[in-house]
Amino acid sequence: MEKGISGAVIRRLSRYYRYLGELTEKKVERISSGELSRIMHVTASQIRQDLNNFGGFGQQGYGYNVKYLYSEIGKILGLDFQHPMILLGAGNLGTALANSPDFEKGGFRLVGIFDINPELEGICIRGLPIRMISELKDFLSSQKVEIAILTLPKEQAAQTADLLIDNGIKAIWNFAHIDLDTPEDVIVENVHLSESLMTLSYNLTEYRKTHDKKS
Repeated sequence: MEKGISGAVIRRLSRYYRYLGELTEKKVERISSGELSRIMHVTASQIRQDLNNFGGFGQQGYGYNVKYLYSEIGKILGLDFQHPMILLGAGNLGTALANSPDFEKGGFRLVGIFDINPELEGICIRGLPIRMISELKDFLSSQKVEIAILTLPKEQAAQTADLLIDNGIKAIWNFAHIDLDTPEDVIVENVHLSESLMTLSYNLTEYRKTHDKKS
């Protein structure tokens, strides 16, 4: 991440990348910040401000070259090369994540799936057999893996995270219901689904208050 760039900007870049990818598939060649703002519901000035953090990319009177901007944002997000990753936890959530077609599009390549349930051993998800976590150390020693997706129950999550870190993992996408205590050089992205649902509930409550006043 560029020094001084906020997490909010990076999250918006991810959205720009997704929308630009859809425009590329539709063979759209160029787009103005105003047109992009209407599609994304982000102000044109915010889009220009975000992109100016990285050099701009637009031309006055022309707008943005969609394919070029898509490629450049991909480079900023580190998506111009593949990231090998593993999944820990082959339950419902883990299986749904493993079956997502978006990983490959973004340069993420799932190379291993692990679980603690012996009844799942050997079952294949997208051509990958589920392995036991007891095999994890040997697997990591023979494979170049950068990212681990953690969907295990919180009782096993912290211990497994320590094992991952001890064996060279530097980035964890954490879906477990626990905030991990990790060294400074390990990047953790926590995804708390319940918190997201609570935010949705709050916004729905505020909408109802406003709607009731108008009624």
